[in-house]
Amino acid sequence: MDRLKSQPVIGPLFTLIDRWPRLSAWIVLSVGCVALLVYEARDVGLTTTNWIALILATVLVAGLCIWIVSWEDHDELDQPVTADKKDTLEIEAERHDA
Repeated sequence: MDRLKSQPVIGPLFTLIDRWPRLSAWIVLSVGCVALLVYEARDVGLTTTNWIALILATVLVAGLCIWIVSWEDHDELDQPVTADKKDTLEIEAERHDA
């Protein structure tokens, strides 16, 4: 991984992803969703204003999705692991030990 970070083109990209993971996820999800939107709606006959509105809405929804998914990151980091959140393998191992 360190070797990839020292490459001239991909190194700064990895630095960007490490520094701003949610922003990077938003960009990647937005690009994918907009590409899918453009591919699927290419023959519909939308006006320029329609395209701008749809692309803007798609980018905003992608950002909202990343924001909502990031709520779980805060919850997991702030709270200690309790008995009810143990991994399934840990619970099965405790059953076999008893």
